[in-house]
Amino acid sequence: MLLIKNIGLLATPLGTKSLCGAEQGAIQKLHDAQVLIDDGRIISVTADGEELVYPADTIVIDAEGALVTPGLVDAHTHLVFGGWRAHEVPLKIAGASYLDILNAGGGILNTLTNTRNSTEDELYERSRGFLAEMLNFGVTTVEIKSGYGLNLEDELKQLRVIRRLGETIPQDIVSTFLGAHAIPDEFSGNADGYIDFIIEKVLPRVAEEKLADFCDVFLESSVFNVEQSRKLLLAAQKLGLPAKIHADEIDPLGGSELAGEIGAVSAEHLIATRDSGIEAMAKSKVTACLLPQTSLYLDKPFARARDMINAGVPVAIATDFNPGSCPSLNLQLSMNLGYLRYRMYPEEVLTAVTLNAACAIGKGEKVGSIEEGKFADLVIWKENDLPMLCYRMGSNQAKTVIKKGIVYETY
Repeated sequence: MLLIKNIGLLATPLGTKSLCGAEQGAIQKLHDAQVLIDDGRIISVTADGEELVYPADTIVIDAEGALVTPGLVDAHTHLVFGGWRAHEVPLKIAGASYLDILNAGGGILNTLTNTRNSTEDELYERSRGFLAEMLNFGVTTVEIKSGYGLNLEDELKQLRVIRRLGETIPQDIVSTFLGAHAIPDEFSGNADGYIDFIIEKVLPRVAEEKLADFCDVFLESSVFNVEQSRKLLLAAQKLGLPAKIHADEIDPLGGSELAGEIGAVSAEHLIATRDSGIEAMAKSKVTACLLPQTSLYLDKPFARARDMINAGVPVAIATDFNPGSCPSLNLQLSMNLGYLRYRMYPEEVLTAVTLNAACAIGKGEKVGSIEEGKFADLVIWKENDLPMLCYRMGSNQAKTVIKKGIVYETY
C-alpha cells in the first residue's frame, strides 16, 4: 500500500463525466488530507486531519503541506513523428501562413516525408523520450494521434508505435487515427478520392487490428470539407471508432457544428468558432479541447473559452504537441495560458486538464479525479495552492508524480 499524508490542499473535480458551466469550476477542496492507495487504485480519501488505518509495511509519503491534484491528462498530441520543422519559423516571421507553407509542400507534408523515412523502432525510441518528459511535468495520461503517414503502411506503422508505447511506458495512452490530416501527393487535387481510400482501405485495417480508440479529421480550408469529414467519421463510427474533429482552427467552415450534429466526443482547436458552433457543441455536450499554445505559436487569436463555458460546453485544455505549430510538451504552460488568455479561473483550468480532458479521450471512468476506485494518478506540487500553479510560468511546478500508485520524482 501507499499512503500520502499531510496534504495541505487536495483539489480535484469529481465524477466520471465532463463538467460544464458553473460545474466546471466547482471542484472539491480538502484540507489536511490523506490518500490511501492499494494495487494502483485509490481506496480511501480523508480530510481535516482524519487519519487512515493502514498496514505497517505501507509506504508513506509526506506531502509536507503541499497541493495535490489528479495527474494531468493531455488530450491532444501528435508526438509520434520524424524530423522537426524549425526551418519553417523564418518563413512565418516573413509572413507565410500555416496554409501557405502546407500548400507549398511544407508543414504536415514535410513531417510526412520524415515519418515515412523513419523506422518503427526509431519512432518508438523518440516518442518514449517525449513521454518521459511529459511525465516529469505531471502528465499521467496522453492521447496520441497518427496522421504523418497518410498511406496504409505508414499510418499503421504510427499506430503500432502508439500501441507499443501504451504497453511499455508508465502513462496510459489513448490512440487516435488521423489519416485525414492532409492530402498526400499521391492524391493531390483529389480529396474525395483520398477520403474513399481511407474508408475502403485503411479504416478496416485499423479497426481489425484494434489500433485506435478514436477517428479524427482535419476539417479546414485546403484540406477536408464538411461533407468529406462527415462521410469519414460516420464510416468510422460504424466500425466502432468514436469521432473527434479538428475544427475551426483557421476558418469557421462548420466543423464545430458537425461535431454537434454527429455527436463527436470532442471538437479540437476551435480558434475561429462561431456562435452556431458553440450552440451545437453545448446541445450535444461535445467537449471542446482547446490548444492555447498553438494560438501563441502561430500568433492566432485564442479560442472563446469563456463563451463556451458560459454556454454549457465542457472545456478541456491540451498541448497539441507537434513539430510545426506547437513544439512544446509542457501542459503546465497550457494551464498558464488558459488562466491568462482564456480568462478561466484556476478551478476551471484544473478541471480542463484532468476530468474534462480524461472524458475527451474516453477515460473519465478511470482517471481525471481523486476518488475511491479510480487509478491512483496524482501530482504533489511544489506549491501549496491552486492559483500559484496557474500563475507561475517557465518552471516545472511538479515535485512528485504518482501513476497507478508508482512514485516518480521529477528532475
